[in-house]
Amino acid sequence: MKAMILAAGFGTRLFPLTIDRTKPAIPFLGKPLVGYVAEYIARYGFKDIIVNLHHQPESVKHALGDGSDYGVKIQYTLEEPKILGTAGALDNARHLLEDETFLIVNGKIITDIDIAAALETHRKTGALATMVLKENPMRERFTVVEIKDNFVTAFGVTDIDIAAALETHRKTGALATMVLKENPMRERFTVVEIKDNFVTGFGDFPENSERNEIQNPKSKIQNPLMFTGIHILEPRVFDYIPRGVYSDIVPTFYNPAIRKGEKIAAHITNGNWFELSTIPRYLDISLAMMNGKSVCKGENCSISANAQISNSVIWDDVVIESGARLNRTIIADGVTVKADETFENAAIIRADMLRHSSKIPEKALKGKVVGENYVVPLNQ
Repeated sequence: MKAMILAAGFGTRLFPLTIDRTKPAIPFLGKPLVGYVAEYIARYGFKDIIVNLHHQPESVKHALGDGSDYGVKIQYTLEEPKILGTAGALDNARHLLEDETFLIVNGKIITDIDIAAALETHRKTGALATMVLKENPMRERFTVVEIKDNFVTAFGVTDIDIAAALETHRKTGALATMVLKENPMRERFTVVEIKDNFVTGFGDFPENSERNEIQNPKSKIQNPLMFTGIHILEPRVFDYIPRGVYSDIVPTFYNPAIRKGEKIAAHITNGNWFELSTIPRYLDISLAMMNGKSVCKGENCSISANAQISNSVIWDDVVIESGARLNRTIIADGVTVKADETFENAAIIRADMLRHSSKIPEKALKGKVVGENYVVPLNQ
């Protein structure tokens, strides 16, 4: 069975760490993030791997090579001139995947989820696709996946039926119809009060105490499910995916397949799973997995014995001079931290690296040039 690692994304929320590489190619505790993914799926017997490329493609090729360092054989597919999306990526690799069941894994995760167990669920259910899901007790901002009898039925707000809302509007003869949704995590949205299916008033925000209870992993309130970026697909999925155009997997395949009555199995896991999609998450997860160490240091670094460094991740070829003080920092390749400089809760790259980018991505944290470096505060 073949597997595909999705590695084409821009990584805009990790900018500027992704200014010269794609998100899966950033270093994580001594090796490229996508290298962990390759090793992970190799442990379950997947040896033939497809990796899709778009943004900074050479950074992934440099990280993975032919795959031999990770126990796999890699074929690359290039998406150009534009990225093709999570379904378009499959179409672009159709000729490599359409002969048998295949596995898809996001290239930006660290996990120990049991793929063998997910494959068993897929075989037993006879599903067209099996999504590996995990409870989201902290109500982080991932799309909610709804299930019934271990099959996927809907995807959070993306599955709102506008036609049904229009029918309600016509039947009631209302002046206006509001489309409402339960707010189980008590986010700070205005409460809408109703009686007999008509709006009667607007309350204040939900109470913080309710939100704290909701976000307690030990709460008896049912936790929402989120998609881990791991799924198993049958070749018939390609019947739903258009050729040669941008398309994403949920609106292009999953939603139409569910409406048609196809079996989309849900495999719910308790495995460890971390998604490194933002700079604060990257730092927090790195520190959590450093086994008690305070600093992770890359290769060819020169660090003064008089520098004070704690809770930091240092990439390659970094110079840190005497008297420098760093806490909760990410120091990217080739950065020099001058004598007595102090940085806390920040990501730092060389300022001259900005020439690789024509503009700062809209979703990126904003930074400023400090001497020879570009410094991004993380507490924004």
